[in-house]
Amino acid sequence: MVRRGEPGHRKRVPRSAVPGHMTSTPKRRRHGTGRRRTRKASSTLTRGLKLAMRLASMASTALSAMTPKVAKPSRTPTKPAKRAGRVQGKARQGSSFRAGTHDCDHGSRRYKLFTPGLAADAKPPPLLVMLHGCGQTPDDFAKGTRMNALAGEFGFIVVYPAQPRDAHPNRCWNWFSRDDQARGSGEPALLASLTRHIVDRHGADPGRVYVAGLSAGASAALILAGAYPEIFAAVGAHSGLPAGAAQDQASALLAMQRGNPGRRLEHPMPTIIFHGSRDHVVHPRNGRLAAIRAREPYASLRATEFAGQIPNGHRYVRTVHRIGSGRPLVEHSGAASSNFAANSIPARVTFRLDMVSPC
Repeated sequence: MVRRGEPGHRKRVPRSAVPGHMTSTPKRRRHGTGRRRTRKASSTLTRGLKLAMRLASMASTALSAMTPKVAKPSRTPTKPAKRAGRVQGKARQGSSFRAGTHDCDHGSRRYKLFTPGLAADAKPPPLLVMLHGCGQTPDDFAKGTRMNALAGEFGFIVVYPAQPRDAHPNRCWNWFSRDDQARGSGEPALLASLTRHIVDRHGADPGRVYVAGLSAGASAALILAGAYPEIFAAVGAHSGLPAGAAQDQASALLAMQRGNPGRRLEHPMPTIIFHGSRDHVVHPRNGRLAAIRAREPYASLRATEFAGQIPNGHRYVRTVHRIGSGRPLVEHSGAASSNFAANSIPARVTFRLDMVSPC
C-alpha cells in the first residue's frame, strides 16, 4: 500500500475540477408547470381578442369587458375573478367542437372548429382564426384561452388550425421562413384558403373575419392579415414580432433577442398588440415596433395613454391610437412593472434552442 506523500501516490482530483463535469444535476421541472403557464398566457390573449374584435365593430358592446386576473401557477385551483363568468360560462346548446382537415394547392392542415348554437334566422356569425404558439395544439389553445365559451355566448365561429410536426419539429408556425411570409405562397396561402373554406361552408360573415395568435402564432397572424387584407378585418398579436422581422432561423433568433422593425405594411389594418415588459423570449421592443408598423398606413392618429391595473393583478399601460375622436385603430398594451401573463412563459416552454425553434 502506498502511503500519502510517498512516491507513486496519486492525488485525488475533485470532480468539480474535471472540465465538463457537473457537480449537481439540474432539477426536473414539475409536470404541469408549462401547461399552467400556457393557460395563464392564453387568458391574457382572450382579453386582447375581445378588444381586437371591437376594433372592427364586432360585438363592440359585449366584448369591451376585460377578462379576469390570471392567478399564479399553483397546485391547488384558485377561485376566478368575479368577471370570469362571462368567459368561463358554458356555450349555448347546439354548439359543437369538431376536428376537420383542409386540403388545397398549398398543402393540408388539420384544424378544430367551434360552431355556436344559433337560431335559424340568426345573422351570419363572425369568424375568428386562432393561431397557437410553439408546442401547442388546437385543443391546448382552445382550453387555455377559453375562447369557445366566449364564442358560444356571443355567437361567433372559431377555427384553430394545427401546425404539424412535419412542418416544424416544435409545431411552430414558420413566420421566419421566406416562403411563408408572402401572399400566394406557403402557410399564408394555406391559412387564407382554410379561412375562405370555413366562411363558405359554415356561412360566416365575410365582412367580420379576424385572426389572432400567440407568440409564433402572433407573428404568423400579423403576416397573414397583412398579406390578405380583403379577408381579415382586424388582427390581434400577443408576444409576437412584426411581419418581415426575419428571413431565416438565424435572423429570427437575433430579432427575438433585440427586436426588428420588419417591413412596412401596404394596407391599413386595425390591430391590437399585447407584449409584456419582461419578456425574455421575444424582446418587448418587438411589440412596440409592431405597433409602429400598424400605425404607418394611417395619415395621422391621435394617441391616448391609459395606466391601469387588473384587480389584484398586474399593472399595465394601454396606448390607443385613433383618427380624431373616432374608433380605435391601433392599440398596444404592455405591463408597467411586471410580466404580462403571456410573458411569464419561460424560454424552456416556448423556445427550444437545441431545435432552433423561434418562438
